[in-house]
Amino acid sequence: MLQQQVRSPDYLFFEAEKKKHFLSGSEAVREAIRKANVDVAISYPITPQSESMHLVGDLFAEGYVKEYFRGENEFAVMSSVSGAAMAGVRVFTATGGPGTMRAFEMFPVWAGSRLPIVCAFLTRGINSPLTIQPDTIEMAFLLETGMLMLHAETAQDLHDMLLKAFIVAEKTEVHLPVGVFADGFFVTHTKEILQIPDADSKLPPYDPHCAPVPPMDMESVPVRQMRDPFVMKSNFISYAAHASWQQEIEAAQERSRKHLERYLGGLVETEHEDAEVLLITSGTAVSQSREAMRLCRQEGLSVGLVKIKSIRPFPSDELRRLAAGKYAVIVPELNRVGWLAKELKARVDDPRRVIGAPRVFGGMTMPAHLIVDEIRRVLQ
Repeated sequence: MLQQQVRSPDYLFFEAEKKKHFLSGSEAVREAIRKANVDVAISYPITPQSESMHLVGDLFAEGYVKEYFRGENEFAVMSSVSGAAMAGVRVFTATGGPGTMRAFEMFPVWAGSRLPIVCAFLTRGINSPLTIQPDTIEMAFLLETGMLMLHAETAQDLHDMLLKAFIVAEKTEVHLPVGVFADGFFVTHTKEILQIPDADSKLPPYDPHCAPVPPMDMESVPVRQMRDPFVMKSNFISYAAHASWQQEIEAAQERSRKHLERYLGGLVETEHEDAEVLLITSGTAVSQSREAMRLCRQEGLSVGLVKIKSIRPFPSDELRRLAAGKYAVIVPELNRVGWLAKELKARVDDPRRVIGAPRVFGGMTMPAHLIVDEIRRVLQ
């Protein structure tokens, strides 16, 4: 193992020399965790996530992760990382698809307990008949769990967002779990050139005493989970306590905005934002939309692109401004329900201009010509 030096987040994110590496998305997860100074990683295999946590296990063998083990199932994993985070250590795990569904009960618990857990969600279909193919429908289920949600377009995004997620999650005024989402197979099993710092640097360790709720140890009662008498009572005080706590989780999400804007360079990225038609999307649909935009602009069509990097907090103000006065806003998605289009329609001034199409699901790819055909249809 290399002798790692603790470096400031700003140094690792913005100042460290970066070198080219040809890596898959799963290997990008490994390289992020190699520099994240993780105390505990807990895993359970599920396609397409299995390789990433297997590689994190290799990091444990090399000494980069202090503790690593496999849980009995996804629910056990998410419960175990919850306990580890309550004890005041930095934790990481990953899941996807049906694993997300099996573990679902724990995600609101993470947020309600103010646990800065970072989880990579490497998404896949969850429908029956069974599919292991790419799909982002699980993100629709997670929108209101209280966690922060970042959506990676590429393996580069996945690496960078994971590393930055630990620092944002652990800010005292935030202290919420962060889900970093990447589209399974399209990102996890595809190689690309990444620019990443050497492994001789790592993030500063987590300081649990900066948490808004004290960690559990032999001197602190388990206040994160049981706020008796509020939990077991049925009276106004109990209702008010629970209501205010849910509002506090939402407020903490909003307080994360300034940190995400700084570390991610904004919650959105734009290309040709003054165009008549905007493609607004996230994840790998951004790559396909970028190609569709290129093809359309070759034909003389006025088309621009908005890449959404953060789903929670949602960049409402930015998207409302960008969508204002457009002839149409087209939202390509890799899921059946069109959750991103619904999010956008709820926030823009004229939702009638938002076109929730094209959508592909069940593991199908989204050829750029599908998006081009939708643009032509709208402009007819």
